[in-house]
Amino acid sequence: MEETSREAVATAVQRVAGMLQRSDQLDKVEQYRRREARKKASVEARLKAAIQSQLDGVRTGLTQLHTALLDVKDIQSSLANVSKDWRQSINTIENLKDVKDAVVQHSQLAAAVENLKNIFSVPEIVLETQQLTEQGELLQAHRKLMELECSRDDLMYEQYRMDSKNTSDMNLISIYFEDVQRLSDELAKQLWMVLQRSMVTVRRDPTMLVSVVRIIEREEKLDRRMVDRKKQTGFIPPGRPKHWKDKMFQVLEGTVSTRIEGTQAVTREADKMWLVRLLEITRKYVLDDLIVVKNLMVQCFPPHYNTFNRFFSLYHNAVSTRVKELAWEDLEANEIVSLLTWVLNTYKSVEMMGHPDLCSEFDINQLEPLLPQEVVDNLLSKYVKTFTSNITGWLRKALETDKKDWLKETEPEADQDGYYQTTLPAIVFQMFEQNLQVAAQIDGDFKEQVLKLCLKQMNSFLMRYREEVVVYKEEHLRDRQLPQCYIQYMIAIVNNCQTFKESINSLKRKYSQALDPFDSDAAIERTLGEVVKEGCQFLLDEVFLDLESHLNELLTRKWLAGSHAVDTICVTVEDYFNDFNKVKKPFNQDMTNEALRRVVVEYLKAVMQKRITFKNADERKEGAERMIKEAEQFKFLFKKLAAGEDTDRLCGSITAIAEVFKLTDPTLLFLEVTTLVSKYPDIREDHIQALLAVRGDASREMRQMIIGTLSENKVSYSGTTQPIFKDITVPTITTTMTSMTSMATAKLLK
Repeated sequence: MEETSREAVATAVQRVAGMLQRSDQLDKVEQYRRREARKKASVEARLKAAIQSQLDGVRTGLTQLHTALLDVKDIQSSLANVSKDWRQSINTIENLKDVKDAVVQHSQLAAAVENLKNIFSVPEIVLETQQLTEQGELLQAHRKLMELECSRDDLMYEQYRMDSKNTSDMNLISIYFEDVQRLSDELAKQLWMVLQRSMVTVRRDPTMLVSVVRIIEREEKLDRRMVDRKKQTGFIPPGRPKHWKDKMFQVLEGTVSTRIEGTQAVTREADKMWLVRLLEITRKYVLDDLIVVKNLMVQCFPPHYNTFNRFFSLYHNAVSTRVKELAWEDLEANEIVSLLTWVLNTYKSVEMMGHPDLCSEFDINQLEPLLPQEVVDNLLSKYVKTFTSNITGWLRKALETDKKDWLKETEPEADQDGYYQTTLPAIVFQMFEQNLQVAAQIDGDFKEQVLKLCLKQMNSFLMRYREEVVVYKEEHLRDRQLPQCYIQYMIAIVNNCQTFKESINSLKRKYSQALDPFDSDAAIERTLGEVVKEGCQFLLDEVFLDLESHLNELLTRKWLAGSHAVDTICVTVEDYFNDFNKVKKPFNQDMTNEALRRVVVEYLKAVMQKRITFKNADERKEGAERMIKEAEQFKFLFKKLAAGEDTDRLCGSITAIAEVFKLTDPTLLFLEVTTLVSKYPDIREDHIQALLAVRGDASREMRQMIIGTLSENKVSYSGTTQPIFKDITVPTITTTMTSMTSMATAKLLK
């Protein structure tokens, strides 16, 4: 207490010190004193009120405890009196057992009297219930059935209570009410029939469906009541619980399954499009039925049934089961695509489960996939295998058809620009296009896979195409009169390669998002290049086969005497190139340049073969002037045919050699040869020797001096231009004799 007083004084001192920190605050001392006095009086009043309240509570509590003590004593006294009276009345209760039995018997007799009317009227009620059931008055029939079941169950229960071991009486009751179970079964059949036709019933007579649901709900309540009574008494009537609600859902599930399974109207034998028709019918049925469920059937069932979601799941499961069955059938490639497109795209689209009328009721993203990924992968693998086999056969058949066209006596068709072509590229890429369009409907990754497969097959096809072109050329060489349009179809083959290339690039742009090149791109490019190169070579070979005899006349005595071989060569080349105008660019340009080069090389070969040796200066001059004139003819012709910039250089090689022949002063021969070598550094020593041999006036010493000097001051070939003399061989004496013998033999045979 003293410590509390000290703390109070210390606190008061601090407060006073806080109030009187400045001299001007001394004038307010009286004001501070009155304020503190009011506070003290307020605190004391609150303390007194609190203490008084606590004292009042304690007083009330003591009063209640005293009252409770008195009540406990009264109860204790009453219990003692009750216990005394109970002990005294035990004998009296035992004497009332007969009364108790009489009461029980009276209760049973009262129940029997109460049900007597129903018992005697059972046959009549059974007949009436039968008629109501047959007439479709299901609610009335069920009410009568409930009356019968109630009478039977009450009698059985009373018998069970009286003597649960008396089975004979139980059997007697069961036999008397045996028609009740039959009526229950017949009514159930009627209910299941209505449920099986629920989609039709809900449109025509929804009240019938509502009645069925009400009956089932009543039976569910009775089932629960009987189960609860069994827990209490151990008795349950026969046929309970009926579980009609569970049976209802089973019937609805079976109805949905039957609805989906019954959509197949035709088979593959009757209609190739059987699967497309089946899937479309299924789509229409499911969509129409679910819209009916949403708009009509939901109103016929209690809300807690969650009717729409239940039916949505039933249809999904039924469709999934049916689709799995279809997936295990031996489907063709187009059928696999139809099935997967429907499963992966159509099913969740706005055309079916994603329809606007259904989306508001159910989230389709919560649906399980119709087909497991493993099954989808197996179908895709099967499709790829079948597609590979089919496309190989299609390409083979297309090539065989194109080969037959090569033998026709009519020219191939021309495109809008006038270039020859066959139908092969269009047929091939139409097949690719169709299959890629189908693959695109399934999945983007699968589309890329099919595109890669198409390109791989394309490469194999082009290799076979190349082989067939070679065979076509070889068969033509056996009889050059056949086929009649060999040139035109070989041109079409070359043009086809360009079309193939353009179509491949078009397919990749349209169906591929990949930035990196495909594995088969390089092989396809290489094979196409080889086919084009060989095709152009075969065309030029055809030209030079016709020119062979005229090329053999060059630089011979007949040529020097005034042969028209070069005129014929130019006319023939121009005539052929009128046909070669049907070759697409840039191949026609390449062929023109190659033809010029081959003509010049053949001309130079004629010089190097030393078919003639000039006897005097006049022959050399005449031969040189003729060579210069013919070089100009070649230049004019090939410029007319739009040859490349190398025309002057190639034709100039003939002119340069002519200048060597034309030279009249032998002492200047070295200078002229040096000029020739500087222009064409790929010319070799054996070429110079052949030229000097054809000239005919160069002594052995002069030839050795020219060759030796050129060897010492050999000009290196830079390789910036394509060599001319590199592949020209100079025949030896033996080769020359053999060639002359062959030419003589050929003339004799002619």
